[in-house]
Amino acid sequence: MQDAIKDSESKMKKALDVLKQSLTGIRTGRATPALIDGITVEYYGAQTPLKQIANISVPEPRQIAIQPYDKSSVQSIEKALLTSKLGITPKVESGMLRLFLPQLTEERRRDLIKIVKDEAEKEKVSIRNIRREGMEFLKKQKNDKVLTEDNVKDQEETIQKLTDRYIVEIDKVLAAKEKEVLEV
Repeated sequence: MQDAIKDSESKMKKALDVLKQSLTGIRTGRATPALIDGITVEYYGAQTPLKQIANISVPEPRQIAIQPYDKSSVQSIEKALLTSKLGITPKVESGMLRLFLPQLTEERRRDLIKIVKDEAEKEKVSIRNIRREGMEFLKKQKNDKVLTEDNVKDQEETIQKLTDRYIVEIDKVLAAKEKEVLEV
């Protein structure tokens, strides 16, 4: 009976986690290793996460240093960084790569805010689709006489409350990321 609720909640939590993960890759004014978390590198014929083949550090507030464990992978890492959505050209020096994050312009900040809002809206739609699936499942259970009408109503209310809660969570994550992007 509680399967529809548990299933919906786990899917909604996953949608929120997906949003948080995708927003970590959106650059703000500060350097953070999370900016390059999603970048994979062609390494010995396989796509490998950058953080598995290099040491990543932040020596200065607007600089990321990448020290590959294997010096022969420098060019592969450089290529992966150039083709990533970061939009930053790495500087290669003595087997090490440095990313210098430029100060964000007002126009770039607005573009990033738009991207952040689009990501949040995608996950809100996902949450609403999960709610719809849960409601359809409950209606089917009612039609198949597995659940009574009262049980269905109670569970529909619970799913609606979950939906509202996760939409509010998404709005909080969105507001925090917008504030971070606008910070100079």
